[in-house]
Amino acid sequence: MELSLRGRRAVITGGSKGIGLAVARELASEGASVAICARTASEVASADRELRDLGGIVYSQTVDVTVAEQITDFIDRAGEALGGIDILVNNAGAAHPGNFGSLTDEAWQGDLDVKLFSQIRCTRAARTYLQQSTAGRVINVNAIYARYPDPKFFATTVCRAACLNLSKALAMELGPENILVNSVNIGFVVTPQWNNIHQLQAPALTFDEFLTSRAEAEVPLGRFGTVDEVSGIIAFLASDRASYITGASIDVAGGMGKYV
Repeated sequence: MELSLRGRRAVITGGSKGIGLAVARELASEGASVAICARTASEVASADRELRDLGGIVYSQTVDVTVAEQITDFIDRAGEALGGIDILVNNAGAAHPGNFGSLTDEAWQGDLDVKLFSQIRCTRAARTYLQQSTAGRVINVNAIYARYPDPKFFATTVCRAACLNLSKALAMELGPENILVNSVNIGFVVTPQWNNIHQLQAPALTFDEFLTSRAEAEVPLGRFGTVDEVSGIIAFLASDRASYITGASIDVAGGMGKYV
């Protein structure tokens, strides 16, 4: 399928590893210029080198997306380096296990900042660039817990529900500006953050045993997904083939999620 992404300019937050790096790799392979950010300088540098090997323009910056000033600086520098922005992938986030009784105000605020407010601030900062694009896209990476509450991930459940509503409201407001906004909701996907969850929840099991037990209990396909299975749908939504899709909420979760 020809996605017509050659020459497009994409910004991906949380782009140094996991889903974010897979998205940057996929878009760069399709001929797009990419800008990535993440918090850890060494991981950003490693991802930058990998992406440059694919050819095309690459810009990277160490950024904490919970700090508004750093977001604005990154978006402006990325827009200058790429010559504009056509695609914004709001991927930054982290899973913080914890039930209602264990979560402190600080933990709640941290989860809101890294998930909801990073999407708000990045989209606000990129809006002027997207308005100037002929194919503006905002793709928010969310979680099925937005509609499938799980008290073991209490903050994620609540904050991702807000992110899902943000995507829908943005699609309505930005539609007249020809900026399409969609949400991709992941279930269990193998990313580095699952290493921490494994150690917190089941250190007696091997990592593979832990993933298998979680998948067998909750995923109809019986396995975790891969980052490439997520990046493919994001590349499609960024493309001309998805030019009449906005306000959509698409699960990439192996059938996980007991809702209609």
